[in-house]
Amino acid sequence: MKSEKKQGRPRAFDAKTVIGRAREVFWDKGFSAASLDTLSAATKLNRPSLYGAFGDKEELYLDALEDYREDSMDVLSEALDPALPLRENLASVYARALKIYLHGDTAARGCFLISTATAEAIQHARIREVLGRSLNDFDDAIKERMELAVERGELPTDADPATLARLASAVMHSLAVRARAGDTRETLEALARSGVDLICGRK
Repeated sequence: MKSEKKQGRPRAFDAKTVIGRAREVFWDKGFSAASLDTLSAATKLNRPSLYGAFGDKEELYLDALEDYREDSMDVLSEALDPALPLRENLASVYARALKIYLHGDTAARGCFLISTATAEAIQHARIREVLGRSLNDFDDAIKERMELAVERGELPTDADPATLARLASAVMHSLAVRARAGDTRETLEALARSGVDLICGRK
């Protein structure tokens, strides 16, 4: 988002609310198919106001990606509460993820980041940067919990926290794609349970 000027009339809208509304459009239609008219209608801002506040469509989309990354990190941090066992942490991560992935007015939409940014990353370097940084941030947060699990004896001493974190993330990515493809909640929950067992071992 463009930095606000120090002087002049304050904006008559909340930037986070506008970005959230734009995110809904991008999530349903993707970056390329989201028209400025649709974004203007959804955000309740005319084109000049959108351009003045956020720049072009790519800038607005990047703001939406960053907003989603921040929200996702908050959800992940809550799910990885170290006061709980690792198995419960991972189960919570996947349950919270599915709550997001299965939401949609017409069909399950999956993960905003995985569903939309991967399609644009080849042609848009800045989108690729946000995508890669977001995935690495998610991996790092899970890795910290895996390292603690090794220290506590929840995982074997020779376990590789970095690899296990990427594996846990890979399960989450699969859930996102399969949710968008129409898999049932039951199928996705079974996959999530298998992912937890793969990392933590069967009970």
